[in-house]
Formats: sequence, C-alpha cells, structure tokens
Amino acid sequence: MIRIAVPLDVATIASTACQAFACATPLRIDHVLCLAVYEALGPHAPQDKRERGLRATLAGLRAGKFVVDVDGKIYDRPDAVVVCAGVATLRFFSTEPRAAASGKERPRRRRAV
Repeated sequence: MIRIAVPLDVATIASTACQAFACATPLRIDHVLCLAVYEALGPHAPQDKRERGLRATLAGLRAGKFVVDVDGKIYDRPDAVVVCAGVATLRFFSTEPRAAASGKERPRRRRAV
C-alpha cells in the first residue's frame, strides 16, 4: 500500500473560480502512478532510477500484468481519471497467477500410497 499526497490544481481553481476543484482533484492514473513511484523510491533516489521505475510500472499496467486500486476503485488503464482529495491510497494487484508471475510452476504434491 502506498499513500500519496494529492496536489491541488491551483491554476484550474483560479481560472474556473470553482471551489469544487479545491476539495478534490481529478488526476489521470499515469500521473497518480508517477507520484506513487516517487513516493516509494523516496526523495533521494537518483532521477534515472525514478524514470526507469515509472516506465516499468506504466508498461506493466498497459500490458495488463496488474491493476491499481485507488481509494477502493480498480483501474486498469493509465488514461483513466480518478478524483482524489488530500491523500490517496494505492494498492497494486497482479492479474496473473502467482506461479505464472514468477515463471516457475509449483511442484505437485505426490499422494501417499
């Protein structure tokens, strides 16, 4: 589970004069994943490591290897939009069976005779 601080879109609030955007911010899932990768790696991680992590994460989502749960709702596309306020909680769920994900099949148990 990763918790990210949701940034306010001050430009949208100022240009539309709509206070609803001050309470909640619409974000694309790819931007949410960017914030999550940066949060997971920490502020002292090298920029190239953050970029590699983000590319691998987005590639995995596009390939359907996992889905993202943002505040209880499941997303499987990076262009989907989620509305968040304050702090968002992300969980990642694999769409592949555990044995297939590791590339190895579990050995079958033999029955006692």
